[in-house]
Amino acid sequence: MKHAPLEAQARTLEATGAYRVLRRIAPLPLETQGPRDHTRIGLFLDLETTGLDPACHEIIEFGMVPFVYTLDGRILGTLPAFNRLREPSHPIPPEITALTGITQEMVAGKTIAPEEVAQFATQAALIVAHNARFDRLFAERFWEGFSTVPWACSMEDVPWQAEGFEGRSLGYLVMQAGWFFDGHRAADDCLAGVTLLTTRLPKTQTLALSALLQEARQPRWQIWAENAPFDLKEKLKARGYRWNDGTDGRPKAWFTEVPQAQKEDELHFLKTEIYLREVALLTREITAWDRFSHRA
Repeated sequence: MKHAPLEAQARTLEATGAYRVLRRIAPLPLETQGPRDHTRIGLFLDLETTGLDPACHEIIEFGMVPFVYTLDGRILGTLPAFNRLREPSHPIPPEITALTGITQEMVAGKTIAPEEVAQFATQAALIVAHNARFDRLFAERFWEGFSTVPWACSMEDVPWQAEGFEGRSLGYLVMQAGWFFDGHRAADDCLAGVTLLTTRLPKTQTLALSALLQEARQPRWQIWAENAPFDLKEKLKARGYRWNDGTDGRPKAWFTEVPQAQKEDELHFLKTEIYLREVALLTREITAWDRFSHRA
């Protein structure tokens, strides 16, 4: 093993209790694929874009790292990555270049065909992103096939805070788990995300991917607080409700999303603390096929 002497030194330093050594993230060699009926191919996806609004901003880098995993949440290894740059129709804003390191010169003349993405992504049984609420909207506008695959979020679907982690940014979580990487480039972020999902959570000793899969498999419910009293909006916000302005065809109202087990408690909260009466509330079941999309 090429780095064995250095790893021995790192372990010696850590054993003193005075040092903590971070390991650089690297591809995970796939040593065995395992029986096909017990394994799946997941796809960790990350996009760099010219802004936050998929209606007017564009993808400038597309990264995807496939990984083989077992149904109980063990990652067996990674497969070759997809990483492409794309020239947008308008110049890249300076603040995006400062964040990602991607310049106008780097993307000049570069294109990504939806067919390329489709050929690579069709192998996936699950798409994972770190902040899927952002990535899924851009991805589906680029290739509609992303709307037919279940998605999960490595930021929202793993109980990082309950397990003792501080913050939810990818770079910070990776550092707390004992690694480092060159961030804000799509393929690097993807590999970091896959590696993070191999973490065994410190309190429950559950694998991070196992926790993510368990959460993604559970139906969730959107609950809409239509015509809620205006003077109670801060109470709704404090409980995690988000405002929808109605321009997407959904109600103009505050709403939240909760697991099946919390549905009745949330309805009780609205009736007893917001409306102060019995009221018929709009609820919608959301699964991984629609979660994080414009349909949810």
